[in-house]
Amino acid sequence: MQGFVDVVRGFLDLGATVILPVAIFLLGLIFGQKPGKAFRSGLTIGVAFVGIFLVVDLLVNNLGPAAQGMVDRLGVELTVIDVGWPATSSIAWASIVAAFIIPLGLIVNVIMLLTKTTKTMNVDIWNYWHYTFMAAMIYAISDSIIQGLIGAVIFQIVCLKVADWTAPMVNDFYEMPGVSVATGSTISYAPGIFLVKGLQKIPGVKNWNADPDTIQKRFGIFGESIFIGLALGAIIGILAGYGVGDVIEIGMAMAAVMVLMPRMVKILMEGLMPVSESARQWLNKRFGDREIHIGLDAAVLLGHPSVISTALILVPITVLLAVILPGNALLPFGDLATIPFIVAFIVGAAKGNIVHSVIVGTVMIAISLYIATDVAPLFTEMANNADFDMPEGSATISSIDQGGNIVNYIIYKIFDLFN
Repeated sequence: MQGFVDVVRGFLDLGATVILPVAIFLLGLIFGQKPGKAFRSGLTIGVAFVGIFLVVDLLVNNLGPAAQGMVDRLGVELTVIDVGWPATSSIAWASIVAAFIIPLGLIVNVIMLLTKTTKTMNVDIWNYWHYTFMAAMIYAISDSIIQGLIGAVIFQIVCLKVADWTAPMVNDFYEMPGVSVATGSTISYAPGIFLVKGLQKIPGVKNWNADPDTIQKRFGIFGESIFIGLALGAIIGILAGYGVGDVIEIGMAMAAVMVLMPRMVKILMEGLMPVSESARQWLNKRFGDREIHIGLDAAVLLGHPSVISTALILVPITVLLAVILPGNALLPFGDLATIPFIVAFIVGAAKGNIVHSVIVGTVMIAISLYIATDVAPLFTEMANNADFDMPEGSATISSIDQGGNIVNYIIYKIFDLFN
């Protein structure tokens, strides 16, 4: 069993830049594309994801130290360390239930497609680790593999249904036809969509508008995304206590993120559209005129400047929330760079309105901090069982991404009632 788990982990360690191109190539062949055309689509998507994750690394490598600088300046003393999604995923794949998740997840997705209970064909196998973490949590409290797998399936079904529900928004606002997003960390914040709709009905507040187009009209060239990235990055650097040189450096990095991310997403769509069209034609011939979406990593939504702008504003707000919220024990760190992923649906629902997105994002992150604090003892127990190397000076760990995942938490609490 352990050998099989190691093989699965080794495959997933290749990352989305290898797994997704292979998946797209195979799908292209299945849907009747010529090998050369299918290979080109997979290769193009692989190149796009290499670019996307290079930009994400640029974001992470700059936000992490800046966040640490803010924390140090505030003199925060919090007992739970946010170790981030990479550590969380490694803890998940160390669980005994991990070996079953990929085959089970593929079977569930196929069954739901055949029974027309989902429109999403999720090729984002790399992010199955979210389902694995769900299963590992339930296994940790129940010592039951069956319960763990049931919990993972429930989580996957919720992710697919949310992906179906939000696909029109991905099509209309993000201009990505035929694409949906079932990434576990992103669907966690889908309840924020209802908060956005409520906010946009409040007199006065509904008129608070700051989307990229409005900003550009008001400030001219200084309202372009490249200048917004420069300004927000510089503000973060100042809050972190950086010197002038470092402030300029982080400002330039965020400006680069704003400019490069949309271009990487454009390359991705160039590779995806032929496969998406072939899939639609193939399925329509066999199952009638059906709407089918290709499920991709939430990174594809980061190309809109409102997403990055909202996330950059929420970084210092998250650190401040951790300090002032009574009862919170989580010190945000590892997952601060994950904020663009978790607020993407909120930004889409707000149609790019940065003000509304930041307000709702603040509420949702506050909830996540409390959830991550509550599950920290179990999270730490799972880490110890996985022989995870704890951060120096920390005894308890958790994460905003999956430790603070709202949907994950609800399912976990339901199972906890019976264990």
